[in-house]
Amino acid sequence: MTRVRKLKTVNPAKARQASAPQGWEGWDAYAPFYDWENARTLGRRDVPFWRNLALQSGGTVLELGCGTGRLSVPLARAGVPLIGIDRSTPMLERAAQRIRRGRLSSARLVRGDIRHLPFRRRFAMVMAPYGVLQSLLRERDLTATLNAVHDVLAPHGTFGMELVADLPSWEEYRKRVSLSGWRGRRAGSHLTLVETVRQDPGRRLTIFDQEFTERRGRNRTTRRFSLTFRTLSVPQMVRRLTRAGFEVTALLGDYRGKAWDPRAEVWVILARKAP
Repeated sequence: MTRVRKLKTVNPAKARQASAPQGWEGWDAYAPFYDWENARTLGRRDVPFWRNLALQSGGTVLELGCGTGRLSVPLARAGVPLIGIDRSTPMLERAAQRIRRGRLSSARLVRGDIRHLPFRRRFAMVMAPYGVLQSLLRERDLTATLNAVHDVLAPHGTFGMELVADLPSWEEYRKRVSLSGWRGRRAGSHLTLVETVRQDPGRRLTIFDQEFTERRGRNRTTRRFSLTFRTLSVPQMVRRLTRAGFEVTALLGDYRGKAWDPRAEVWVILARKAP
């Protein structure tokens, strides 16, 4: 008699969830290249905006996804008492080095999950710059983060965030040399970024496949990783903020205070706890 083995039933929804990318993936590998790339793209264009907003808050600021300290360090230099939180240890190590070199006693770093903020204190301002919230790829993760921010924000405090503008309009392409140049002044290395952009309309995701090649003399190393961002429009985020108990106070289309419209290159939302 032939025995028939019972096959295990696979839940299609769970299988799709298991194969879905995680928003935190890739950032540890990105740490050695983050500052080099951003110096050639965004640069410091947003620093005065966040610095002025933080100084006006009149208290301690919490930065979500502080990374290598690109914003944390100049804000601390300006005298802003600041706590930066990030999940990536390699990112935080670079931020810590910069804070130590600058002897910036007003800045503190915490490794943690922005969905579950480990603070009992209240902050005068919480900031989520440069698309940080778009690395939350699932609706429940965004909801948890907004609720966590609401819990730690002081009454009348400011919640500021920036969305990467119009991600679905990014053209898909393969193996394009996006950046190339030297890192370091003396005996530095030469870096080349070869990038692939993929769209996943069903999941409303944009995936950036990164390939960094570093050449130092005759030695050459290549590191590959992917960064994934979720599509969120300004009206969609406004609705989520309202549900989480926030009142939107400004929609901005640049770093100088211009009003937002869908064609703007910068999407900034400012909110506060609803009274």
